Formats: sequence, structure tokens, C-alpha cells
Amino acid sequence: MAELVGIFAASHGPMIVRKWDALTPTCKGAITTGFDELGRRINAARADVLVVISPDHWVNFFMNNLPAICVGVGEMHAGPPEPWLAAYPHKEMPGHAPLAQHIAAHAFTRGFEPSVSYQLALDHGFCIPLWKAGVDPLPAIVPVVINTVEPPLPSVRRCCDWGAVLAEAVASFPDHLRVAILATGGLSHSIGEPTMGAIDEAFDRECLQHFASRNREALFQFLDQRMEAAGNGTAEVRNWLVAHGAADARGFDLIHYSALPEIYVGCGFASWK
Repeated sequence: MAELVGIFAASHGPMIVRKWDALTPTCKGAITTGFDELGRRINAARADVLVVISPDHWVNFFMNNLPAICVGVGEMHAGPPEPWLAAYPHKEMPGHAPLAQHIAAHAFTRGFEPSVSYQLALDHGFCIPLWKAGVDPLPAIVPVVINTVEPPLPSVRRCCDWGAVLAEAVASFPDHLRVAILATGGLSHSIGEPTMGAIDEAFDRECLQHFASRNREALFQFLDQRMEAAGNGTAEVRNWLVAHGAADARGFDLIHYSALPEIYVGCGFASWK
């Protein structure tokens, strides 16, 4: 049977790569501190497969086809198409089709109807954390896209429930595999808005406290009331909720948090036990 051996989360702001040489030493230090420890924990988990939860930034989907959840079930995934990620070391990344298809099939038995794709390109949301955390060797990747870019968005409760379904699917997969989950995105930020560069640090810190508290209803209520006002990119916290649900809302461990206007993101790193 497959075993869930680690659950992690990280921010993925594009400026971490696009603007790296221009960042202040303080900003670089905060990013490096978070990614180094995150990478150490992911590598220590020795996962055969890494399920990566991220939005799609208009690479695979657009307004004419925008699934709430899509599972990448292909044998291989294309690397990031963004030209500023040309140095990313993996032009293609192996998938794990049997586990991915099992996740999708199991979801249908639990009241979810995700779409599937046999041919995904994994953009910066997937690839920046893998790259900057130094995940090596790269496990097989099962990408799961959550729509956090254009309403209607899945509810925060639905995202947490989806995480529980992922954990069930891993536990019921018949082959022996070590599987980890990595949620990427957030925390507070705005993209393409007048508030771009503004970080709602108070929101971020209270949000992280709610993750640590294990009180799901309080977390859901807080996010429903406060998330939208913290910036349009803050919707990516939904990906953290998937990880939280997979961990049964327990064992949250904040690795590092810094409010980093230089990269337009409240930058967080976490794991669950």
C-alpha cells in the first residue's frame, strides 16, 4: 500500500526568479532560509511521488475552459513555458499515471468530479518551489491544479475536503509507494491591481495561527471573512487548505514567514506532521 510520508507548503512568487539579482540581502536571506529548510524536509521524506498542488496561471486553461480541479494523469509533464524560467533544469518531468488515475477515480466515489489532463505544462507555481528548495532527485510528479485565479472558486471548505480525499486515495493505492504532498502559492498578495506590492502581514500571521490551531471551522470563517480583502492572489491559500485537509488539520509547523514587498508576496513555508 502507498504511504503518505510528508505534507508541505511554500509560496512561489515569480520575482523570486525574475528579480533575484536585484533583491536586497535581507530578502534573499529570508527566501533562502525558507526554501533550504523546506528542501531538507522534502528530501528527507524520500518520496517516490510528489503530488504538487498549484494554480494554473493561464498556461493550460483560459476562460473558455477553467476547471475547479484538474489532475494531471500523464506519463510526462512539460517544464515551465515562461521564458524567464529558461534555466529551470527539467524540460520535462516524469508523472505517475497509475497513482494520478487512481486519485481521479477515487475522487468520483467521494463526491468530487475533477477534470483530468494527459498533457500539462507545469508553470512557475509548480516549478519555483521544486527548483529553489533543491528537491533532488526529483520524484515523479502528480500535478493537481486548483482554480484560484478566476471566480467562481472552490470554497475553502471544499478545498480542505479535497485534501482529505487525496489522503484517502494515497492510502488506498495498492502499490508500495512513498508519496508526499506540496501545496504552493500565497500568502497575501495582489497581482495586476493598484495594491500590488502591499502585503497584509496581519492577515498572514493570523491565518498561520489558525492553521496551527486545528480548529477548522474558525479557519474557514476567518478566510471567508478576510481572504478576499488581503489581495486577489491570496486566493492561493486554498492550496494550503488542500494540504491541511490531507493532514487531517493536525501537526502544522511553520518553517518560516516573512512579509516581502520586494517580491510582492507574504512568503511562507510550512509542513505538517
